[in-house]
Amino acid sequence: MTKDNDSDLVVSRIIKAPPSVVWTAWADPRHLKEWWCPKPWTTEIRAFDLRPGGVFDFLLKGPEGEESSNPCLFLEVLPQERIVFTSALTEGWRPGTPWLSMTAIITLTGHNEGTDYRAQVLHPDKATRDRHEEMGFFEGWNTCLKQLADLAERLA
Repeated sequence: MTKDNDSDLVVSRIIKAPPSVVWTAWADPRHLKEWWCPKPWTTEIRAFDLRPGGVFDFLLKGPEGEESSNPCLFLEVLPQERIVFTSALTEGWRPGTPWLSMTAIITLTGHNEGTDYRAQVLHPDKATRDRHEEMGFFEGWNTCLKQLADLAERLA
């Protein structure tokens, strides 16, 4: 559990697979939907254009019929190194009205055991960060990170 400043939340983990494999698990929507949300929830990838300005739109579906729509936009993509996306912008750089405004910075760094994976989530203010944390940020994002690690380690 890490907080970089008053409006950030961070999760990280060493994944026992090389950055190229972790990248594949992230960059291929067929793999992404396997780990993106905590099970038993599922992910429907509606749009995935992994490039700066590309759309990242996904629908999370809960076991009781709950749904959470999440249109986002990729801001930066450095293959096998870094992905930055935000819920504050949508297709064509149009400002969005997300239910939770955030920007996520995903970094993959080579490590002697595989990949040092870090997700830093920036919020517009402390109140939004606190709301995200209270919603179960650490449990949810760490569950997804474990699911990613399990998948990447199987693919390696």
